[in-house]
Amino acid sequence: MKQKLNFQRVGLFLIAAAFLTGCRNENKTPETETAPAASSDTLPQFASEPLVTDNYTADPSAHVFEGKIYVYPSHDWDSGIPEDDTGAHFNMKDYHVYSMDSVGGEITDHGVVLDVEEVAWAKRQMWAPDAAEMDGKYYLYFPAKDENDIFRIGVAVGDSPAGPFTPQEEPIAKSYSIDPAVFRDTDGEYYMYLGGIWGGQLQRYRNNEYQGEQDLYPADDEPALSPKVARMSDDMLGFAEELKDVQILDENGNPITTGDNERRFFEAAWVHKYNGKYYFSYSTGDTHNIAYAIGDSPYGPFTYQGVILEPVLGWTNHHSIVEHNGQWYLFYHDSSLSGGKTYLRSMKVAKLEYNEDGTIKTISSFKEEEPDVVTN
Repeated sequence: MKQKLNFQRVGLFLIAAAFLTGCRNENKTPETETAPAASSDTLPQFASEPLVTDNYTADPSAHVFEGKIYVYPSHDWDSGIPEDDTGAHFNMKDYHVYSMDSVGGEITDHGVVLDVEEVAWAKRQMWAPDAAEMDGKYYLYFPAKDENDIFRIGVAVGDSPAGPFTPQEEPIAKSYSIDPAVFRDTDGEYYMYLGGIWGGQLQRYRNNEYQGEQDLYPADDEPALSPKVARMSDDMLGFAEELKDVQILDENGNPITTGDNERRFFEAAWVHKYNGKYYFSYSTGDTHNIAYAIGDSPYGPFTYQGVILEPVLGWTNHHSIVEHNGQWYLFYHDSSLSGGKTYLRSMKVAKLEYNEDGTIKTISSFKEEEPDVVTN
């Protein structure tokens, strides 16, 4: 069964590539247009349906605020920019907020809560955001490119989890790269995790200093580039300390290496806590897994454990993990709504379950195939 499913997933990437090759010269798809249903002859059965169908939504960050689940995704649209390894075609320009009383319930779209035109320092590409609450104030954290096309992390503040949010005049001091994720520990401290290679520009920094436009990667047998973490300042508008490396270790206690593409960090950091342990989850990027590692401190080190979510239809994946009413959920995205267009994605949700030893059961975004019936 596992081998059969793996072959199916390889086929999905080929389908998506073929679809994109045939569609790049078509007319743009409005961001509010509902995508046509994919043909059942070419695409498999999915385990869940998109949460939203009138917008393309990706990178969903889910939180429980005021007893409800609020989701902060990025907002895909077809900007007509050709695809490349820098992610230029992911040219998102605003954010919506969505809420629901419970998973499976009615979803409310609270509309546009922040637009790139409202952010004085931002030029383009508002990628995956996150949100946090402290003392009745809500903070929307987001990456965007500045006038020099360098990614920085911004913050906008609101009085409601549904927005709107008012951006600060400048990005967070000494911030860089992409994918901010803010974790509130049980002691009340907040930590931001960030970073992404390739288009996320993490490879252009050493010791938190920008090295220029040249991409600098360690050798395949050297430790992979690390995501970063810093404790947040008391006002939630900056860092209380220098960004530090987050170490991801293998089963022998050695850092995951650059050449270990199935396990090394690519982007999409997320941290949650379960039974006193810290779970650091992330995307492996070009190998398309959502993987995770476990540690005893919000700073790590974290020891690799396995895969939470297997590859989905589409190139990217980006997730969040949240508990609501005693049930854990994994929010993620795929490209099923657009029929396989990797830059027009749709957020989804699945139940997340733990084994008795605290490890996480691996999830597939596809329905399991029925076993072949053998008759005599």
